[in-house]
Order: sequence, then C-alpha cells, then structure tokens
Amino acid sequence: MAGKRTKKPVKKAVTKKASQAKKYPIAYWSHSSLMSFLRNPLAWYKRYVDKIYDTPRGPASIVGSAGHLALEHFYSGVAKETAIHIGLQYLRGVPDFEIQFGVAKTAKAKKAKRESMEREYLQAIGYYLAKPPRHTVLGIEVKGLAHVEGHVLPIKAISDLVVESKGTPGAVDIVDHKFVDSFSKGADKPLFLMQAIFNYYTVSELFGRPVRRFIVIECKKRKNADGKPQMRRYTIEYADVADAFEVFHRLLHDATIELGRERMYLPNPSDMFEGEHSFDLYRLRLGDGE
Repeated sequence: MAGKRTKKPVKKAVTKKASQAKKYPIAYWSHSSLMSFLRNPLAWYKRYVDKIYDTPRGPASIVGSAGHLALEHFYSGVAKETAIHIGLQYLRGVPDFEIQFGVAKTAKAKKAKRESMEREYLQAIGYYLAKPPRHTVLGIEVKGLAHVEGHVLPIKAISDLVVESKGTPGAVDIVDHKFVDSFSKGADKPLFLMQAIFNYYTVSELFGRPVRRFIVIECKKRKNADGKPQMRRYTIEYADVADAFEVFHRLLHDATIELGRERMYLPNPSDMFEGEHSFDLYRLRLGDGE
C-alpha cells in the first residue's frame, strides 16, 4: 500500500519585480521626488527616505498651494467666494516656522510679507475665477500609482483635474494649474514634459481610457502692466512627444540604477531652494547612515 504524500506548505509567490524593489530606499518615484533626487540628493534623502518635512517653504509655494486648494473646492461645486475664502484661511493658518521669509527677520517684516502673500493670493485667484475655464470634470486631485512596463519601481502622481477631452469622444485630458510670477516660455520645457508623462501613466491606469493631452494653465499673480491676459495655457499632445517618452524611460531607468547602488548622499550648495539647508545637513553628518 503506497504511503500518503505529505503536502508541502504552500509559499506565497513573490514576483521578481517585488523582490527587486525591496533593495531600494523608496517605494515609488514621483515627479517631485525624481527632480529633487537629480537636484540635491541629500535634501532628497531627508524628505523622501527619512520623511522629515521640516524644511520651510517659500512664499510663492504657499500662495500656490492656497490657489490649488481654492480651485479644488471650486471645481467640486463650491461657490467662488467660498472657495476663495477656503484658500485664504489655509494661507493664514500656515505658521511662521513653515515659511522661508528670507531677509524678513523682524516680526514687523514678517507681518508685511504675510500681507503681501495674501494680496498675491487674492489677486491671482481673482484673475482665475473671473472667467474660469469650463471642463466636464471626471476627477479632482486624482492620486494614482502606476506600474510601468520595464521599471522596477512604480510611479505616483497627483492630477489637479481629469476632464473629458473636447473633440475626442472617450478620451480624457489632464489639467494642471500653476500660479506664477512670470509665464513660461513654452510647453516643451523639460519640467512640463516629465510631469506630463508621470500623470499620463497614472491617469491611464486609473481611468482605463485614452489620455490625449496635458494642459498647463498658468495664472500670473501680479497684474500685467500692458493689460495682457493674466492667464496662459500650454497644451502637450501626448501623440506628438514620443521622444519625451523615450527620455522619460531612460531617465527613470538610470535614476533607479543610481538609487540601487551603495552611495553617499551629498549636498548641492548651489541649489537655490535647498542648497544651504542640505549643506547644513552634511555638516551635521545627517543622512549618511551615521
């Protein structure tokens, strides 16, 4: 009589990609993470690996966040005045220690800077909402994670708006808002293209529909002296930027290889945003594993 076969315990299958991903200090790439890694590795390490978020933000960044919050509520169906108030309350609620005041050191100077930030915000959001672009909105502040073929780490992106693409039934467009001091020179700038492709993959995976365009709407915070429009629109047709996709894949691949090797994270003192801070981190020997 043949003996009974004992069943071997079943082990959960671990995909090759998941196994490889364990050796990296981050779980995914985002556009901001990749740009930070290229610009200032030590500042990147602190924020995206150690997850320490105590670096003060510049006034322009905070004004932009207030504007985004107002538009998020406006496109959710909130009245203009209420949306503007929500953004203003956010702006007023940011504590002083989170703001990079620059040369404004005294309490009086900081108060004046805050008042200037409020004026900029109210002016900019007023320009935008005076005649807001009309969309058939499918999603607001859409967060997505996508696994892109050929890459070990997934990518993550947040899209301000996902909307029906006008003139192309079944397709969608991605809308990104930027509050700026001056208009960009064109939609072909590398930062726009890289951000557009991050959002392309995440929206494609989330919505399962063709993604046709990435539309950047810039709103100038200060009034144009010549009376020209305060808003400018840049459109990236994904079908027309195949070369940008090639650069994206190569850059993501090479950055991931660089991330996977043993390395020291060094500061970039010439970084206009975080150079001084990253140099202080290095001087204090933070972020090098010690």
